Amino acid sequence: MAHGQGRTNTTVAIIGAGFSGTCTAIDLIKRNQCRDFVILEKGLEVGGTWSDNTYPGCCCDVQSHLYSYSFEPNSNWSREFPTQAEIQRHMVSVAEKWGLYRHIRFNSTVSEGRWNEERKKWDIAVNIGSGKEAEYGEQYTLKADFLISGVGQLNQPYYPEIRGLENFSGKVMHSARWDWTYPINGKRVAIIGNGATAAQIIPEVAKQAISLTVFQRTPNWVVPRNDTAISVSRRTAYHYIPAIRKRYRSQLMDMREDFFQAASVPDTKEKDGIRKDCLEMMARSIPSNTELRAKLTPVYPPGCKRVICSDDFFPALNRSNVTLQTDPIEQITRTSISTSGKRSHEHEIDCLILATGFKTQQFLFPMEIYGSQGRSLSDVWKEAPSAFRGVNVESMPNFGILYGPNTNLGHNSIVLMIEAQSRYLNALIGKVIAAKKAGLLLALSPKPAVIESYNKWLQERLQKSTFADPRCQSWYKTAEGRILNNWCGTVVEYQQMMSKVQWQNYEIEDPGNFMVSRGAFDQIGRVVEESSFLQKSLDGVLIGSSVLFAGAFLWPRTRL
Repeated sequence: MAHGQGRTNTTVAIIGAGFSGTCTAIDLIKRNQCRDFVILEKGLEVGGTWSDNTYPGCCCDVQSHLYSYSFEPNSNWSREFPTQAEIQRHMVSVAEKWGLYRHIRFNSTVSEGRWNEERKKWDIAVNIGSGKEAEYGEQYTLKADFLISGVGQLNQPYYPEIRGLENFSGKVMHSARWDWTYPINGKRVAIIGNGATAAQIIPEVAKQAISLTVFQRTPNWVVPRNDTAISVSRRTAYHYIPAIRKRYRSQLMDMREDFFQAASVPDTKEKDGIRKDCLEMMARSIPSNTELRAKLTPVYPPGCKRVICSDDFFPALNRSNVTLQTDPIEQITRTSISTSGKRSHEHEIDCLILATGFKTQQFLFPMEIYGSQGRSLSDVWKEAPSAFRGVNVESMPNFGILYGPNTNLGHNSIVLMIEAQSRYLNALIGKVIAAKKAGLLLALSPKPAVIESYNKWLQERLQKSTFADPRCQSWYKTAEGRILNNWCGTVVEYQQMMSKVQWQNYEIEDPGNFMVSRGAFDQIGRVVEESSFLQKSLDGVLIGSSVLFAGAFLWPRTRL
């Protein structure tokens, strides 16, 4: 139940308790001094994708100290790249610190949101899945002045349409719905997919399965992850000298922003670096199998699909119990997978793992959202999902999306984008809250012409990026080549764009004339994390300080 409010009324309703939803809630508390909000979470714990995905080897391909909120640093990350369990534990601790649990309604799924023109409110249909709360009713309507979607792009698993899949008599698991009660040990296992998720699962399953067959459609560029444990002395220094930790985060930010040239810009020397790193690692890991190396070498440029970071993917594929299959899958029978090609083959298996990703281009699916004049989101997006700056949608007043269309990244931490979006949307929410306190009704929605102009500029720039290269298909884009998921620039560019709200971009329904500065803008700023010249010049001082501190702190303990 929302603090200070009844069960069915709130100022802000947030869908999802992952990085997006919890960030929005914390900003409501920090920036708007508002605790009148409800978080509707379909699962049983905070974490979003990091609560849903628990498959073997699940981890993040962005460094721990950058894949976390800037305002909630964690000095105690155990590794350079965080595991799923460690990310989820950290998110739980952040939710506990900010008192979010009293606002979260778990096991609650939103089926519909409908804008009420007269009351200037959202009517949100909430389904309760199971448990004690379901005894009091399986569905209810929550009314909110502002509706926020924090469901992101990676929440609905995609199941491939393969003939005979429904007839398979063995175990079938999607990577996002892993069943830990099923023992892999000693089984004949097949994995469909070889993207970032599969690259994490394959090395772990290969250690246990009697045989593992990996079905690959197209190969990926893979670069060394170089994951290592973070020493106790470093963690201690990060804790007691925050400037060192902040400087390290800035260095990670710089490195990731530089990677934009490799991931997104065609024909750069950075792309040549990725090719070189990948092929050298492949040669080290698979020294004597030229046929396997050829199958694993892409023909498209790095960045067209997401570059994979892994230290153990290639060695796993070179194991004697692992087979890479590149022939097309013809059908699945009760006990096997049949392939077609020069030589058809039948692979007998006990377990099938679907590492086939998510329904990335069906944003908010399967929710139904109806805005002004009953217009549905599916109608607004009948040609393609699009949003103003990725957060606001035409005909949807007092509505915001985090990690929405064209806000995904191929080079940096999505948490940096989420923070900018949360700050921006909280500026809009702040106006609605202020109007409500004055006894007025306020509705804000982006102008259609503004959305059209913004997306025209965005798509023109994206068509010049590596993402648009026709030599590969990826979840970034449609079959026709329109890029729906990715942002066109660096994180800093996006943060700068989101650092102010220009009110002339919005249609303002304001009977009380509450918004008096319609032609002005609100400067809301941004979190500056990239290195400045001064920071770089102080690196030597910080390094020296950390060495002295570590020595002073650890020397007595070493003697003991």
